[in-house]
Amino acid sequence: MSGKDELSTPLTAVAELSDKALENANSVLKSGQLFRYGENTSDGQFVAKLETEFAKYHNTKYSVGVNSGGSAMYVALISAGVTKDDVVLLNSFTLAPVPGALENIGCKIKLVEINENLIVDVIDLESKIKLHKPKAFLLSHMRGHFGDLEEIQKLCKEHGVLLIEDCAHTLGGEWNGKKTGTFGIAGCFSLQTYKQINAGEGGIIITDDEDVAAKAILYSGSYGLHHQNGNAPSKEVFAKYEGMIPNYSLRLNELAAAVSLPQLDSLESINNKWNNIYSTIQNHLQHENIRFPDINPKVKQAPTSIQFFLDYPSERIVEILKNCERNGLKIKWFGAPKAIGFTSTYKHWTYLDNKDLSQTDQLLAKLCDIRLPSTLTSKDCKTISSILLQAIDD
Repeated sequence: MSGKDELSTPLTAVAELSDKALENANSVLKSGQLFRYGENTSDGQFVAKLETEFAKYHNTKYSVGVNSGGSAMYVALISAGVTKDDVVLLNSFTLAPVPGALENIGCKIKLVEINENLIVDVIDLESKIKLHKPKAFLLSHMRGHFGDLEEIQKLCKEHGVLLIEDCAHTLGGEWNGKKTGTFGIAGCFSLQTYKQINAGEGGIIITDDEDVAAKAILYSGSYGLHHQNGNAPSKEVFAKYEGMIPNYSLRLNELAAAVSLPQLDSLESINNKWNNIYSTIQNHLQHENIRFPDINPKVKQAPTSIQFFLDYPSERIVEILKNCERNGLKIKWFGAPKAIGFTSTYKHWTYLDNKDLSQTDQLLAKLCDIRLPSTLTSKDCKTISSILLQAIDD
């Protein structure tokens, strides 16, 4: 490998915050009002505004800010009525906080197979719905991959199953012109550093259901100050639940919202950058033993990473990835026997009792993953591809 073929941008890099984000953050820090609620009036300003703008962006009625993407899923599920006595389906390709939200509730988790394009296997989904009679299906758009959401929506409605979307990796993504997060009773988003909007940590729930919205605000911990939320339901809706719902103190803070707002304004342009990076690397990585998941023409991606299958035995994959790492390119692998960082599989979560997912196992055994900073240059994209192709040839 030539010494000149090095990445100018580390794959752990994140884009700098804009001047507007820094200005917002500075105003919060100077005021000292990092908490979203005020006892008499709304001393904060950014969380409520972010909720309003987030709902507007998704064309939904309500949006509730919480302190993480995991909290968004947990609160959305319990607000929709999921309890520890319920069965909840979850697609088998997902990230640890997703089953973690379900385990936090204590409900029974049943996994659904994925297909060769890393999206839920609808045939297996229907089979598991009929077998387990679930209360809900938590659909995780893991690493930005999602299929026919209209078909899944229809299937859930036919069987009376609540559909809740985990959109941590798809903020700005669309199916047939309709944004992810708007196909079920609630959509859940993450504002963690490596997502489309970087607040360090944070989450958002969107919904058109006034009862889900009101309960989510109460669970998040509003202290009865509901009128200070960006787009809260009416007082009459809250009156049905006040005193009945515990305060879990899962609020989003002013500083996180302050840096998030400008990023929401520039989301489309940032996602365009990511799509260009994705397609550039995919075009460079043409090899008979590399396969990319097919993307349905109705899908508008919002990729912050790229996935591909290496058609080799596990031992050979390990050698290829070691070779890449020696040359400055660290590639994640879902076939690893132990969880590493943000790359783990259902087999690593021993609290789950789902072990018979042969289709998923075969796919994950060959699945690799590269995180894509939005600041990658075209030269970086070519270098990434060159390092991997050279490692395969070696």
